[in-house]
Amino acid sequence: MSLASSLSETGLLPSQVRLGWIGTGVMGVPMCEHLLRAGYALTIWTRTPSKATTLLEQGARWAESPSALAADADVIGTMVGFPQDVRDVYLQSDGLLAQARAGQVCIDFTTSEPTLARKLAKVASEKGASVLDAPVSGGDVGAKNGALSIMVGGDEAVFEAVKPLLSVFAKTLVYHGLAGSGQHAKLCNQITIAGTMIGVCEALLYARQAGLDGERLLQSIRSGAAGCWTLEQLAPRMLKRDFAAGFFIDHFIKDMGIALGEANRMGLTLPGLALVRKLYEGIQVQGHGRSGTHALLVALETLAGDTPSQLSRHV
Repeated sequence: MSLASSLSETGLLPSQVRLGWIGTGVMGVPMCEHLLRAGYALTIWTRTPSKATTLLEQGARWAESPSALAADADVIGTMVGFPQDVRDVYLQSDGLLAQARAGQVCIDFTTSEPTLARKLAKVASEKGASVLDAPVSGGDVGAKNGALSIMVGGDEAVFEAVKPLLSVFAKTLVYHGLAGSGQHAKLCNQITIAGTMIGVCEALLYARQAGLDGERLLQSIRSGAAGCWTLEQLAPRMLKRDFAAGFFIDHFIKDMGIALGEANRMGLTLPGLALVRKLYEGIQVQGHGRSGTHALLVALETLAGDTPSQLSRHV
């Protein structure tokens, strides 16, 4: 019997499944905390051990390497930063797939390249294992609230089997097709966010120059046709000039670059996305790469010739 079949029968009960996890950043930590609170036995590894402290204090166990983690896990989740990090974790000599065994399931939550997702799935299948590409959306708020949206590509039977696990920290689970499809869906998500973000930032700039109160503006438009996650979650932070990261600008630029590359391969031109990426690259050069994506406001302020102090007179 395959692991997918056995997991479907058990429903991934905490007492019956050993979990491994790699990546304990802004998103990974709260996702792991949900798993620990649900009672799952969790073994973790990360390149920066200090980032794992809070999870170890909550009962997670430490593995000395990805391969050591793989040797002691039925299902492994990964949430790292860039495609090269995914390659390292999965494909290096001490990586996850070097130790993969028949029936083992890996789930990569990183936003990465569709072509890489297909490669990982192929390498795993040669050993009788499975890799799902399952990038997430919802930011730090969604991760903390257990309300992420997950876009999945890979073997559908394996996806059905791991649904109970994913439901621990996700509100929306959608299967999109074969390996790489989840990544393509996430790129659509990022394209949408890029356009929405510039619209929200420019609306706030316009409002301030027009002498409107920012909080009242949000009260007025958030429940109408303009309503969206960015307006609800990030616009209030912009008004407070709180640019702490729920999702890093460095990572968003990476995502937009992947999307533009994939679009180019499909013969598709995305001028709006290209423009927003250039704006983000400008603010990255200013030293905001580790700020949240909503710090795009700073780049637009610069282009408008306004400083924060000038804008503050209107709010």
